Amino acid sequence: MSSSGPAAPPVKPTIVPCPACRGDSLYASSNPYRPFCSERCKDLDLGAWASESFRVPAKGSGDDLADDVAEAH
Repeated sequence: MSSSGPAAPPVKPTIVPCPACRGDSLYASSNPYRPFCSERCKDLDLGAWASESFRVPAKGSGDDLADDVAEAH
């Protein structure tokens, strides 16, 4: 009987919270929607960005931004 040594422990899958619904999401190449848990959550996130629901805050006040735009033209 040949022995190939002890078997390697199984790799525990990486589970992360889905950014959209906070449910469990498998973070692996087998999940085409990663880091999202589903196509639905991925599409909801994309839609929020497309409709500008998510925004990166501007530095300074709105008046400063208007002055910068006026100076550029």
